[in-house]
Amino acid sequence: MSSHPHSFELAALDARSTQPRVWNRRVTIASLAAMAWLSSAAITQWWPDLDDWPYTRELLFLKLALAVVAVLIGALGWRATASAKADAARANRWLASAPWLLALAFGITAWEIVTAKLEWLPRPFFAPPQALIGVYFDDMPRLSSSIVHSLGLLLYGYALGAAAGFVVGVSVGWSKAVGYWVHPVLRLIGPLPATAWLPLAFFFFPSSFSASVFLIALATAFPVAVLTWSGVASVNAAYYDVARTLGARPWFLILRVAIPAALPSLFVGLFMGLGASFSVLIVAEMMGVKAGLGWYLQWAQGWAAYSNMYAALLVMALMCSGLITLLFRVRDRLLSWQKGSLKW
Repeated sequence: MSSHPHSFELAALDARSTQPRVWNRRVTIASLAAMAWLSSAAITQWWPDLDDWPYTRELLFLKLALAVVAVLIGALGWRATASAKADAARANRWLASAPWLLALAFGITAWEIVTAKLEWLPRPFFAPPQALIGVYFDDMPRLSSSIVHSLGLLLYGYALGAAAGFVVGVSVGWSKAVGYWVHPVLRLIGPLPATAWLPLAFFFFPSSFSASVFLIALATAFPVAVLTWSGVASVNAAYYDVARTLGARPWFLILRVAIPAALPSLFVGLFMGLGASFSVLIVAEMMGVKAGLGWYLQWAQGWAAYSNMYAALLVMALMCSGLITLLFRVRDRLLSWQKGSLKW
């Protein structure tokens, strides 16, 4: 029994001795990232392009700014290793991004060389990085309008689908009578891709907007309903027995026992529904809606404006990732006892 405290002390000492070595390695990587961005800026400045691409100066400034960021990250890590009073958590968080900052420098540099400098990739299908910067400067009004439209359409359909799926899932998991009638419908219709309903949706609904809302809600509702139903059905019966012994009524059992216990499964369904609804959003906007990021992609492809298409794809990736991250923050706040159990 006496060996256990000694082993714990050794493990703690080993962790404290390992952390500075990890920080030193990451500080070195941050320094390499700063040098890589400065070298990339030198390539932009002194290696002439084969064509006169606009916004090359802005690309140069961006690289210099990223070099400064890498220097600041390295300085923060050096301060953390040199001072015991430094904020270790903040230093870890910033130093963890140093390898990605280095990889991004190599990636952007290679992209610029094979497009703007050597033109090994055929135009106009492959544009250099300064072309994307040009899109964000020159076509920002149209792109911003598309982002706002897509975000509004997505949130509207997602909210309706999540609410409907939640109500259906709780009803099926709680009531055997509802489950008898609704469960076969879910098994029959739910697995169908929401995009398969496109022809019927645009025929029956009065506008392309309402049809798109229906398709997004349909894509969201199925995973939310199934996971909520599974969460409610898996609640330990002893919880209900204890609550009934204390005089709880059925509505109390649903609101205070079943739903809180099903929240972890509900959030899994919300994550799945968000990814599915985003896919349906883009398809619906390509098919009938006259605005949004899906429409913008189709417009850019029709005019062979591939730099606009790549810029829109980057915006879509950031928007989807940001929404999922926001949903994870809400989950971690509501389910603090399960924080970190589900990673993103």
